[in-house]
Amino acid sequence: MFESIAEFEQFFSNLENNKWHSVAEPNEPSETCFVLLSTLQSQLEPSNVLLTTLSALPVAAVTKIAPHPELPSALALKVNADVAAVKKELNDFLAPNQALEVNVFTNAPTINQPGLLVMDMDSTAIQIECIDEIARLANVYDEVANVTRQAMQGALPFSESLRKRVAKLEGVSLELMAELKDNLPLMPGVKALCQHLKANGWTLAIASGGFIPFAERVQTLLELDAVHANTLEDNGKTLTGKVLGTIVDADEKARFLTQYAKELNIDKSQTMAMGDGANDLVMMAASGLGVAVHGKPLVAETADVAVNFGSLLQVLYFISLPE
Repeated sequence: MFESIAEFEQFFSNLENNKWHSVAEPNEPSETCFVLLSTLQSQLEPSNVLLTTLSALPVAAVTKIAPHPELPSALALKVNADVAAVKKELNDFLAPNQALEVNVFTNAPTINQPGLLVMDMDSTAIQIECIDEIARLANVYDEVANVTRQAMQGALPFSESLRKRVAKLEGVSLELMAELKDNLPLMPGVKALCQHLKANGWTLAIASGGFIPFAERVQTLLELDAVHANTLEDNGKTLTGKVLGTIVDADEKARFLTQYAKELNIDKSQTMAMGDGANDLVMMAASGLGVAVHGKPLVAETADVAVNFGSLLQVLYFISLPE
């Protein structure tokens, strides 16, 4: 494809943003996928690693993507092969390279049409697990965090784990809950991501195994359209240790996404689900694009794409491919 790094550097410098540049004779492949190469450390530059990537794959076209002023340009490849084959090829020589964020996927929603984003709350829209922080205030953190960990790794059914954890919160004052609610740390980049999506006609929601007071606070901070979360019972002064109503577990998250998209008349192909835990995987599978956010290994491997580190603005790369 390129005889030398100098030839590749010349090609790279001439690339226009958001426009496919053919690098192979057009044909009609049986399968096509996209490879996205990005970094938050600096502007993506031509390198031997990128040249090796292009040379190793049946690349049909290349483009630079610059979807937001706060993001460096990323490189997208249109590849005439299936996802599994491309991932296997890339793993042979990109695994040790920690500077690049690499994602391989097929179809994705587009920013240019109205869509629906449904995201998890804890460790996705915000940086903490609310139930763990409540437990910390109640001096039962270690017990609750251990159950949370099992649930997020898929070792314990979510509904069972939630009831176990909430039972340990009996007696926690509503004043402590309010203090935590007023100091929720947003995940870096999530506010700018939501603002950009809203400006492009997207609908935004949270589907969380967490709790309504915190979800409603995040809704205010991010100007979300809807939230779906669990309700904690209280006696007016303290928590009773019980959950009211239907528990928002993995299946309920997926049901909410599907039903909300139907109400909005948004096709599945224009839906996106983001989360970090095993209980987000069903929702991701029900969406057009499942995004793992700083996810556990099981989640990152199963999701369509992953943001393994840094700003959630990187999600814009996936939905900003040119036609």
